[in-house]
Amino acid sequence: MSEEFKVEIVNPEKSFLVKEDVSEVVVPAFEGEMGILKDHIPIISFLKPGIIKISSKSGYENYYVEDGIVEFKNNNLSILTSTIFNVADMDKSKQQDLLKQAEEEANKTEINDQSKYLADQKVEVLKTLN
Repeated sequence: MSEEFKVEIVNPEKSFLVKEDVSEVVVPAFEGEMGILKDHIPIISFLKPGIIKISSKSGYENYYVEDGIVEFKNNNLSILTSTIFNVADMDKSKQQDLLKQAEEEANKTEINDQSKYLADQKVEVLKTLN
C-alpha cells in the first residue's frame, strides 16, 4: 500500500507547488516543528518563519516561509503562505537582503512582543541558511 499523500502550496501569486508523491513533510508550526505522514490526524495550524521540508520520490526539497496556515485532511496537505522561497534557488544576495530586513525589523524600538518574536525567528532561520 502506498505511503504517499498530496501537498499543495499556494501563495498570492499562484499555486506554488503541487506534488502527489510526498512521503513526509515537516512544517514550522507555532507549536514546534511538526512532521506529517500519510494518514496523520486532521490538523489546522499557523506557520512561523522557518523551513518546510518535503520528502518525496523525486528527492528532498526545502522551502523558506515567513508565515501561513497549514491544513491536513484526507491525505491532502494544503499550505497557504504569503512568502515562500525554494532554498536551493535562493542566492546569497537574496538571503542577505531578507536577513537585513529581518534584523532591521527586530531592532525597531517600537515593536510589540509578537512582531519581535516573529522577526527574531526570521533572523534565526535566515542565519542558518548561510
